[in-house]
Amino acid sequence: MSIERLHTNRRMSRVVIHNNTVYLAGLVADEPVPEDAAAQTRSILERIDGFLAEAGSDKHHLLSATIWLSDMAHYDAMNSVWDAWVPEGHAPGRACVEAKLALPKYKVEIRVIAAVI
Repeated sequence: MSIERLHTNRRMSRVVIHNNTVYLAGLVADEPVPEDAAAQTRSILERIDGFLAEAGSDKHHLLSATIWLSDMAHYDAMNSVWDAWVPEGHAPGRACVEAKLALPKYKVEIRVIAAVI
């Protein structure tokens, strides 16, 4: 079985495809990082859409999502964007936890796993 890695550097791959499943690394908002959690979530989900498309998948094929918030106070703002993005009837298994993220400017980090179409 082959493993395909995209956007790879010495430390990590942004996308790994194996056995008709695509695994994305945890993603944060692009630079410049928006100040609010809703804008960061929107930026992350746009990046997820792009990586999934490149891997031959899309948000209709999500299997799992893990969301890290720097503070649970951002939960409603993140969910307002998330809920609008996830197609009705295609919600993945999901976990959302509070965690200290890599840099203080990040409020949201999201990782998804999806089936390849």
